[in-house]
Formats: sequence, structure tokens, C-alpha cells
Amino acid sequence: MSALKNGSVALLVSALAFGTSAATFSWTSAGDILTFDIHAQNENLNSAACQAVYESLVRWTRDMKVEPSLAVSWRRVPDGFEFKLRPGVRFHEGEPLTADDVVFSYERALSAKSQFKSHTTGITGVKKIDDMTVVVLTKNGSPVLLNQMVDLRIMSKSWAQKHGALEVQDFINKQEAYAARHANGTGPFKLKSREVDVKTVFEENTDWWDQKNRVGNATEVVYMPIKSAATRTAALLSGQVDFVLDPATQDLKRLAAEPHVKVLDGPENRALMVSLDQYRDSSPYIWDARGAKMTVNPFKDRRVREAMNIAVNRTGLVRGVMRGSAVATGSIVASNVNGWTRQAAAVPPYDLKRAKELLRQAGYADGFTFSIDCPNNRWINDENVCKALAGMWAKIGLKVNINAMPRAQFFPKVLTFDSSAGLVGWGASTFDALYPLQSLSATFDKKSGNGISNIGRVSNAKMDELLAKIRAEENPNRRNELLGEALLLDHDEVLHIPLHEQTIPWAMNARIDTVHRPDNRLRLDWVRIKEK
Repeated sequence: MSALKNGSVALLVSALAFGTSAATFSWTSAGDILTFDIHAQNENLNSAACQAVYESLVRWTRDMKVEPSLAVSWRRVPDGFEFKLRPGVRFHEGEPLTADDVVFSYERALSAKSQFKSHTTGITGVKKIDDMTVVVLTKNGSPVLLNQMVDLRIMSKSWAQKHGALEVQDFINKQEAYAARHANGTGPFKLKSREVDVKTVFEENTDWWDQKNRVGNATEVVYMPIKSAATRTAALLSGQVDFVLDPATQDLKRLAAEPHVKVLDGPENRALMVSLDQYRDSSPYIWDARGAKMTVNPFKDRRVREAMNIAVNRTGLVRGVMRGSAVATGSIVASNVNGWTRQAAAVPPYDLKRAKELLRQAGYADGFTFSIDCPNNRWINDENVCKALAGMWAKIGLKVNINAMPRAQFFPKVLTFDSSAGLVGWGASTFDALYPLQSLSATFDKKSGNGISNIGRVSNAKMDELLAKIRAEENPNRRNELLGEALLLDHDEVLHIPLHEQTIPWAMNARIDTVHRPDNRLRLDWVRIKEK
């Protein structure tokens, strides 16, 4: 690559040769889409890409309310929820949508390899009533079951059989699979081509069942991962891309001042935190002050976790690293998530003296060394957040080795528990605190899906008891009380070290109109491109 006169890095021309038609929309962010297997990777950018191709029984409206999608109606029945399917819907390769596809897809989501088992909490199975009617079997009438179903997408059973995709791709163990690079949904766009880490092209599905209500006018969508923040900014300013999902915080003022660029922002339903190994008696990436492998795990000691928690200068983190595009928090859920309480989100006081004393009491006056795993292309300034934390913890005698890597390597590593400490960014896609709590704070259980993203293997009997009560509670007020108790327990026992809630900026060409969403998912069928 060669430098441009303005100091930005030029893009490879061959990677950007996708046309300039007003009907073509090009967008970018730091990392690539991971897989198009709808149950293989529960990650936000991946879900945003899949939702353009695959659909669910229900979906979010613009104001984040649940509305019908592949189902036209539903009602509560004694053993669950009965859904009437939308007639006349066809998959992209022509197969008609039937109850068999719904039963297959839900059973696939419930299977052992599925990364969406946290979305199936309270769901025990699905039964077919007739070709256009199914009952999603549930343990109770939890008020968030419909929210969970938004991310439970439907795949054609016959297509999966034809292409050997009956089982979920084992993405964590790097399994190759047909459904990872090919797709056959019912949604507003078809997957036209897929070049991993280079370019993914979608084309309009003109036979979409909701075509008459399509808001956007993009007939082709091109997604390209661009790792460098400077290169993403240069691409937007030059008109080579129309939209940047994750503009660099240091570039926002400059972008907002450009007449042909606009920036939209708003709070995300995501909290950033650090997860520490609290499971193993001896954790693999921790060494004592002399450099010897430690035979005890200091993170199992609450005093150590509290010391690390109060040694984090969250005000400095938000102001310096995040350039003000974040809100400091002591909670693992954002304030726009149901169940959040001010008490559980209280930011612990920054107190280096107290932190050093706690380490001394725990027997670590001389400190120790550990490695922290961080992605370098997933969350806003993720690697820099880890670098800032390393500097803060150095002030209390802890040496931190930063192990930064692309998200495609990061997720398989931490989700196989090959980590002593890791940065975690968790968005509550259901907008309810049970989802992050059961994913991050429940004792890991592969069969049920509890603790599926609990990379520190936190296990707290009181937490598990509270979560069981929350799953069974149908009264919204009592349920929210229980959610508050569980969040406060996570806070008080320092099961995680929360850092901040993200504020999400989107930068785009001024000709682009779309809806900024708190789940940070770009709806491609909502994108409108104005004429030049």
C-alpha cells in the first residue's frame, strides 16, 4: 500500500472494484463476518449479516418492539406458544416455508453444538400441528420468550439435508462447513458471493414476502472488512465506502465536520468487562513475581478481584481511551436493559492504596504476572482498553501481558476456556438481563447452554439459585426484583470487572439514511441511498 497525500492509507483498488451505482451500498468494519451458519456463532456483526438473509418467527420494529415476521400471529397455549406461519413464503432457492423447517431449526438451535442455546432458555422443544402451525413448547410464559425468538432464525430442512448441514458447524474448533459460506434464507437479501476476509456481496431478494413494505432501496450490498481505522476513515472520506460501522473515536469530530459525511450515535445495549479465571486451582497464564508458573490461582480470591476492580480508573478510561464515547459502569448490563439497577451499576471508587492493601492481605504484596486475551477488531478501541488496564494494574504491582488477536482467533480461544483473563463485550440482544446473566455468570453446563460465554468459569451457588427463580417467574415485577438481586450479587462478589457501556457511533455518506439501533445491528433493508 502507498500513503495518500492526506496521510491516510490507500485501499487496494482491486478490493474496492464493486461499482458506484446508487443502488449499491458498501459498508465496512474492522473484522469479517465469521460464518453464515445461523447457529454456529452468537456474535453481533455475524448476527447482523445473517439477519439480512435469514428470518425468524418474530422481529424487532424500529422502536424495538416485537412484531410478526415468518409467523403472522401467536397465542399462549397450555404447553407453550402456538404460531401460525405466514403463507406463501419461499426460501431463496424456491422451497416453501413449512412447519417442518421451523421444527428442524429450533431443534438445531437446541442441539449440543449450537451457540444460541442461551436464546432457547425456557424452550423445551417444538411440535408440528399442521403444515402451517407449530407450538414452541415452553416451561412457562416468561415475558422475554418472544424477545429470545428474534434471534432464532429459520433454515430450510431440505436444503440442510441436501448440503450436509443438518448439524451446526463447530466454529470454535474451526470446522469447515457448507452452511458457513453458503446461505438459503427467506430474507430481504440473498448471499451472492463470499470471499473470507476480502468481500461479501448480497443481492436484493425481489421475491421477498415483505417486498411491498421494503424501506430501503439498495439492490446490492457489499461488505468488506478493513482492519485499519485510518483506512476505514479514508475510504469513507473518499467515497469508496458508504458506511463505517465502527469509526475510530479520535476521528469523529473530523468526520462530523465533513459536509458529505454524517455521524449518528446512541447508547448500545452492551457493557465491556474483564472476565477472570475463577475455576482452575492453577490457571495456565499466571506467573509469580519471580517468573515461575503459579501453582495457585489468585483470581479465586475475592480480595484480588476487588483489588483489580478498584485499581481501574474508569473515568480516565472513558475520557482517554474512549474519547468520551462511553459511560463508566459497575454492571455487566447496560442501563437500557431490563433489570438494570442503579445500585448494581455503582462504579467502585478508584483507590490504589486500598487495592495494594487487599493484595497484601491475600499474600501477593510482590504482585504477579498474567496474560489477558483481547480482540483487536471487535469492540471500540478494544486492544487499547487492554493496554490502559495493563498500565493501571501495574500501579498495584501486577504485570500484564497483552495477547491481542483478530476476533476470528479470539472467540475460539476464550470459548474453549484457554484463557486466564479476557476482555468481554456483551450486548443483551433480548434487552433483558437474564440473557447476559445466564451466559456470563451461570455455572457452565454444556447441555443446557448455561454459562456458554462464561470464559472465567464463574460458579456461584447463590447466582445459580437466583437464575433458576428468574427463569420460572412470570410476574414481571417480581422477576425484575430477582434480576436486580442477581446483578448486585455479580457486582458485590466481583464475579466480573465491568468497565463501561459503549456509545455507538455510525459514520456514513450524507446520502445514506438508516435507523441507528441500540443493538448496533445495521438493517440492510432499511438503508436508503439518495440520488447524487
